Amino acid sequence: MPEQVRRLARPTASGVLGVVERVTGLTPAGVVVLGVAGLGWLVGWRTGGRVLFLMAYGAAGFVVALALLGRRAPAITAARSDLPMRIREQQTVSVELTVAARRRLTGLVLEEQQHPLVGAPVQLLVPSLRPGQEVRHPYAFTPGLRGVYPVGPLTAVVSDPFGLTRRRVPVLDAVELIVHPSTEGVTDRVLSREWEDPPVRPPVSKPWPTGFEFYGMRDYVEGDDPRRIVWRAVARTGRYMVRESEQGITDRVTIVLDTNEAGHTDLTPSDTFETAVRAVASVAVRHLRDGFLVRIETPEGVLVPGARGTAKRTTMLDALARVQRGREQLAAAIRRVLGDPRRDTHLILVTPHLDHTAGAMLRVLLQRSGSMTFVHVVGEDPDIDSLQRAAALGCEVVELRVGDPLAAVFRRSIGAGIRG
Repeated sequence: MPEQVRRLARPTASGVLGVVERVTGLTPAGVVVLGVAGLGWLVGWRTGGRVLFLMAYGAAGFVVALALLGRRAPAITAARSDLPMRIREQQTVSVELTVAARRRLTGLVLEEQQHPLVGAPVQLLVPSLRPGQEVRHPYAFTPGLRGVYPVGPLTAVVSDPFGLTRRRVPVLDAVELIVHPSTEGVTDRVLSREWEDPPVRPPVSKPWPTGFEFYGMRDYVEGDDPRRIVWRAVARTGRYMVRESEQGITDRVTIVLDTNEAGHTDLTPSDTFETAVRAVASVAVRHLRDGFLVRIETPEGVLVPGARGTAKRTTMLDALARVQRGREQLAAAIRRVLGDPRRDTHLILVTPHLDHTAGAMLRVLLQRSGSMTFVHVVGEDPDIDSLQRAAALGCEVVELRVGDPLAAVFRRSIGAGIRG
């Protein structure tokens, strides 16, 4: 590799010198030359040496001229292959950069900026490029965490032959990439423990007519949907049998995601918060697929006002990709749920901490014949008090530890007794 290309490819200085280089375009070598010129000017001023004055002014003017010339954009055109607007966590994305020159260039260095959670910056080193010649550079990245990240911008690193100045000139704008949280198959039974045995819906609830949980089989009667016939049972018994599901109690689901930063682990990113977001995404996707009206609340405000059907999955996951921790207390979200006049909504609460105030508000909510699943996110230090408060409510309680598979966790519940 030619020496000029090697010099351009060196990383930007860190600390104070790095800030000076980004602001002024001067490399550490350029700063040293200016410093020597300033020192020569002071010596010339003290001694009255005209030659030192001229040398100091000449060196400073030379460096300034190089810095001004470095502001010019290189005579190149660049293009980036089309990127998907939305991907999921751990999905690999392939990108190809195409660069063409309008005149002969040597020692060209291009750098594609990347977010640290997406990948390292990508450098393209081109020793020489003829007019009309194209250079293609493929690369790939794999985002490890949900969020909204910029890919780019693509910048050209422009320097002088002496290495005194270095500028990054934008060549190609950045594009936005939305990384959706990963989802897993989960099962959340939209039934209140108080009304499960026998499976009779509360008198004030609006039922979802068919239900979703398998209840049993019965003989076929005229008017039944032929698609519900269980043909394996027909072959075994010789009678036409149809599948029946449990009676649902509602077609509305409200999911509350606790975004209060005080309850989650103090990490960047927070493992308990990311686990909670994945749990909310998985449960919401399941209920959208089943035909429920899904609403997502956070202490900071309404995240998803109401969505039904798989067509709304993308909009919902976009919102969950952008959600961040805040300072509002969980009680603020529960208070809004309490203000809803409807009493036929199934509530799913995902939080690492349930304080006394929020617990008292949930008890009032459950006394209005509500159905609730409490998902307790557990980090390194389990919050036993929160788990006991949730179990005392008599609702479904799911203990979710960081790193546990969601499908297995949601298949079991603890502390789910009969409300008195």
